[in-house]
Amino acid sequence: MPTTEHTSDIGCLKVSSKSSPASVAGAIAGMVKDGVCVEIQAVGAGAVNQAVKAIAISRGFLSPIGIEIACVPSFADIVIDGEYRTAIRFTIDPRYLRGVSVSESAGRIAPTDR
Repeated sequence: MPTTEHTSDIGCLKVSSKSSPASVAGAIAGMVKDGVCVEIQAVGAGAVNQAVKAIAISRGFLSPIGIEIACVPSFADIVIDGEYRTAIRFTIDPRYLRGVSVSESAGRIAPTDR
């Protein structure tokens, strides 16, 4: 597997066509709740399909607690087994709804209307 350069506060999830969308969605939701920036990388139509399903499922996990997410797709050139490939990279950006904030100390979601 190739290594990609990322800062320590970004989690890059590599999704394949055999990845479970529900498992990836749980990872996305957990990382967003913990305040970690999430990127998803997929190579091939099947992998992109699973990644998009995971993003939709994670939205369902996060919406009830006041977090909406936006997804920004981009291309990434990577090397797999010595071959250059083009991956689709999805950057997940959280959008906190009114009345919800991220606690500075713990990085957890906390309601502001108490």
